[in-house]
Amino acid sequence: MGKGVRVIVNSHERTFGAPVSEVAELLGTLASQDDRVWPCESWPRMRLTPGLIPGATGGHGPVRYRVERSDPTSTVAFTFTAPRGFRGGHSFTVMRSSESLTTVKHEIRMHAQGWARLTWPLFFRPLHDALLEEALDNLGRQLGEPPRQPHRRSLWVRALRRAAGLRR
Repeated sequence: MGKGVRVIVNSHERTFGAPVSEVAELLGTLASQDDRVWPCESWPRMRLTPGLIPGATGGHGPVRYRVERSDPTSTVAFTFTAPRGFRGGHSFTVMRSSESLTTVKHEIRMHAQGWARLTWPLFFRPLHDALLEEALDNLGRQLGEPPRQPHRRSLWVRALRRAAGLRR
């Protein structure tokens, strides 16, 4: 690994009392007009052209990516194309825990290079963490399992959102 490169692994995971088929149906709506997972009401919408299929391109806000794999019953994987210095990708993995339990894991695996070594921990990671927790809260609500304690944005995340013009 080259000088000035930082390895990033960031995971969010939640287990739901639903079979894989129900969870996969919801994950399959990502980036669609009927997206039932992404917290579109308060975050930049995930957009993919032409949709959630391998080769599609898009992203949300300043984060851009390409769909590498799209099987909502197992893995939906993306490779970053921006911002500059993000080398790697992110994925949603669906794991059957039992007949009636399914775990969803979102993971970023990337190397941060150049300015990304600063922008990831100060800007992108706090916003990403809040967005993902809210997405998992949405997924739970859609499955009839509202979170006992919905995600609460930290003061830093609220300040970053205000600075970025994300006031909705």
